[in-house]
Amino acid sequence: MTTPAGHPVIAIVGGGIAGLAAAFFLSGSDAEVIVLEGSRRLGGKLAVSEIAGIAVDEGAEALLARRPEGTGLIGAVGLDRQLVQPGTTAAAIWTRGQLRPLPRRQFLGVPADLDELGRSEILSAAGLARARAEADLPATARTGDVSVAGYVGARFGQELVDRLVDPLLGGIYAGRSDQLSFEATMPGLANASRSHRTLAGAARSLLPVPAPLPAPANGAGAGPSAAAGPAPSTAPVFTTLAGGLGTLPAAVAARSGAAVRTGAMTRELARTPGGWRLTIGAASAPEQLAADAVILALPASPASRLLAATSPATAAALGEIGYASMAIVTLAYPRAAFPSLPERSGCLVPAVDSRAVKAVTFSTVKWPHLRAAGPPVVVVRCSVGRVGEEALLQRDDGELAAIAGAELAAATGVRGAPIDTRVSRWGGGLPQYTVCHLERVARIRAGVGRQPGLAVCGAAYDGIGIPACIASARLASAQILAYLDSRRDS
Repeated sequence: MTTPAGHPVIAIVGGGIAGLAAAFFLSGSDAEVIVLEGSRRLGGKLAVSEIAGIAVDEGAEALLARRPEGTGLIGAVGLDRQLVQPGTTAAAIWTRGQLRPLPRRQFLGVPADLDELGRSEILSAAGLARARAEADLPATARTGDVSVAGYVGARFGQELVDRLVDPLLGGIYAGRSDQLSFEATMPGLANASRSHRTLAGAARSLLPVPAPLPAPANGAGAGPSAAAGPAPSTAPVFTTLAGGLGTLPAAVAARSGAAVRTGAMTRELARTPGGWRLTIGAASAPEQLAADAVILALPASPASRLLAATSPATAAALGEIGYASMAIVTLAYPRAAFPSLPERSGCLVPAVDSRAVKAVTFSTVKWPHLRAAGPPVVVVRCSVGRVGEEALLQRDDGELAAIAGAELAAATGVRGAPIDTRVSRWGGGLPQYTVCHLERVARIRAGVGRQPGLAVCGAAYDGIGIPACIASARLASAQILAYLDSRRDS
């Protein structure tokens, strides 16, 4: 299984950011690393192309700056000088017929400041009164996992779930809070809730301390307690690359030193006495590759298919992870088309308001570098499609662009047709972390762990963001290197 020079062979199946990151983390070893990507391009859901002469991401357009995995990898491949910060992170909720400010003091829609929530007018008077009643409720007992809607709704009422929590989670997972796992999608809050009587208090404990109000000119009210507590955080929550996050995969692939093959669909995976055999390519002309170890950096369904013969129980657990499809409709307008230029980075749309668009990003507002990169246009990304809305996504590109444009006009008053459009479809792109997801992942990892020289990584397991995918890649590469070391020592 080793090369003529005596180096072990590691096959990575999947050329998205997780698979490429795994290849990069293996680059310091003596292994020959081969990345096999079934499609004709690398990058998975990271892609960039031009609209109205400006390079704009087609998939993920930002990553969490406060998690070091993403920015660390960007620095390691020499792109750190390309990191840029958003011009604004202020956002809105388009609900009950108006754009309403998204409260700052909230954690994935769970409010930490009920007065701020009231000022936003996202909820009706009755909905706000029910949310305020959370302060008087006893702690809610929780044994095992529950849905987000089940737990948060019991604390704050269903209207808050529908108009605040659901759109925030929908913007991440394209899922619904009555199906998504509280423990898996809000792990920090789930943990904090165990030590706080109120969920609002648990949310407050996870947020930066707000800046104190200025003291009166005569000094009244100033005293030892005025500056008490930790300083508020001013670090940006999100960052991106000036050329688009879609430029990251090629840089990681180049720095990894791995042999990269596109158009190389892995059709079968089988154990051999010395490792693994992969069957690649068309069924009419299959090619076989021998490897000492394999990393599956794939969505759950194709990973399940490859493991069906070798580890049926693991394959079954992978098969329990569902996926949502969605599309990004990118529209470019002349600046004069807007009655007034948007001041917010974007808006979210609750499913209860029955709109096709679930999220809007004003790209040239959120990312000032884009305004300097091209003509005087306003670029808007509209996210379309939630789990269960597959019929909507069956419409052709022109129909989706027209629907997005009409809903954008209703929300913002933009006039006229866009000067350029682009529709990027991500079929089965977002894993659904439904109730008991963590237990499901534990079963998958236990089953994979019983297969020597096998590891998994990607968005299906510990988080769908770029830093989480990179963290899972680091874990998978470490597991494979430990296995190869143990084999040398035996």
